[in-house]
Amino acid sequence: MKSFIKYVLFSVFICCLLTGCVDNEPDYEVFPSDGIAFQYKVEGDYALDYLVGSVIKFSNTSEWAGTPVWDFGDGSQTVTGDEVTHLYQVAGTYNVSLTIEGKGKLTQKLMISDIFPTVSVDPIEGGICEVGITSVHFSVILPNPQNLPVEYTWIFPDGTKNSDGQPITSSALTDPGDVTFSNIGSQKVTLKTKLGGRSLQDGVLNVQVGYTQNVKTIYYAEKGGNIMALKLISNLPVGTKNYPFNLGVKSGQHPLNIIFSDSSLYVIDAGRQFYYINDADGNLGDGRIFRLAKDGSLQETMLTNKKAAFDDPFYGYAEGDYLYFSDRNTGIMKILKTERNLAMDKTDPKLSYFVQNATLQYYGAGWGYGAINACFTKLKDGTWWWAKTYNNQSIFRFQNKDILPNAISQGDINKIPFPRLSDDLFIKSFVVDEDRRMVYYAVRDKGFCKATIEQFTETGAGKINSSNIGTLVLEMISDNEGASNEYIDICQMVLDPEDGCVYFGYRKGEGSTIVSGLKRYNPATDKVESVIDNVNIYGVSINHTKSKLF
Repeated sequence: MKSFIKYVLFSVFICCLLTGCVDNEPDYEVFPSDGIAFQYKVEGDYALDYLVGSVIKFSNTSEWAGTPVWDFGDGSQTVTGDEVTHLYQVAGTYNVSLTIEGKGKLTQKLMISDIFPTVSVDPIEGGICEVGITSVHFSVILPNPQNLPVEYTWIFPDGTKNSDGQPITSSALTDPGDVTFSNIGSQKVTLKTKLGGRSLQDGVLNVQVGYTQNVKTIYYAEKGGNIMALKLISNLPVGTKNYPFNLGVKSGQHPLNIIFSDSSLYVIDAGRQFYYINDADGNLGDGRIFRLAKDGSLQETMLTNKKAAFDDPFYGYAEGDYLYFSDRNTGIMKILKTERNLAMDKTDPKLSYFVQNATLQYYGAGWGYGAINACFTKLKDGTWWWAKTYNNQSIFRFQNKDILPNAISQGDINKIPFPRLSDDLFIKSFVVDEDRRMVYYAVRDKGFCKATIEQFTETGAGKINSSNIGTLVLEMISDNEGASNEYIDICQMVLDPEDGCVYFGYRKGEGSTIVSGLKRYNPATDKVESVIDNVNIYGVSINHTKSKLF
């Protein structure tokens, strides 16, 4: 019984260690019984942290008698004694061993963290840092268990001014005082520190600097980067630059669409494998959908796929309480916006198909098996427009009443009036401006085009097709990421109905004279303009609620 109690007490002790800030998973090299044990703790300041320079006290709590020999795992000499102290000079994970001579040895892992500064902005009255107006002050937390001398070097972005209104790019003061920023967006402040002459990891802070007026915000997903936001400002004040905000959230593998709805972003990431592959085992899927707060402060997983890559989410649309999303080539599913942590399972009633290729009457007559999905949208009259890029590539349309309850093998295209809105055009993305009766779309290997809604819906010679692509506004050669009929191309367009501008991300292809970046078609000039250059972008979306920040 006594032995059992000792075992329980030892187990509780180990569990307590595991709940702290230190990784203390034991590694038993020689452990014949529970007779060898030790404890340790930080002495002095920062008792909850195990930092470089902290004095750590080790205590022998073994039942067995014998000379205790300590090896701290950092190459230092072994020491003896029931209570000893040690100080680590380099961050890392160390194997600390206690040997009771003639009995055995117990080894535990001890993680020592490096010291680095944490920089923060003091509370701002009103909560928003406005460009050129708001003064901000910084606070620094820098652990210093050995009370070593500290050297600070502050580095500020261009356009920063000190309390006297003078430009400031750097400062060696511990407290640089109040500063203001002349530019909008994420303003990166860097603090370089030396502790006892040793350079530490930089402290980095992105100060989110808003505009002085309420304007809309556009979001975009950087390829291999983060979700970004940019204020849409038509008349930027002289001397002020409009930079994007970095939300600090990874875009994902292939975030082909991002949807802004109900004050949140819904990021639809197709995952690594987005074009055809023989996924016989059905385990290459890694796509997901996640909800993101408009300022990036909260990220929640809605759906993950670990089955077939074809089941990954590709394109999306939001309406009411639902988020609609298409897979590679089967159909469009819908889920409630409130769903969280769902796994892709087509038998789950929470993930029911809204429409499939084979549940529209012209399956086999308009499109067939393998029709590759592209962007889709819903017009005010309830008509859906759905782009396809394989097996009769086109933009098709249908209404809810056209969806059959069960799949069919052969359809009749005549049962749905004018289902095909274009013929034989590779159109991955489009937007419909119903107020101005215009359609904007990108044609693969052609460029950014426009046509009237009537041109798309008529049946005569004026219909949009491969010989009549509409009005080519700008020739654009997109990159070749993907495969034939499954190129990513320009994968999303978004309309600002207030001024009729259309925004999209362009990733240039070989031979293109147009640089990659965020583009805007401006109907006032009838030109495609550059908003941000030299950035590769997938999905884009607009928050139409005007604000100074997000």
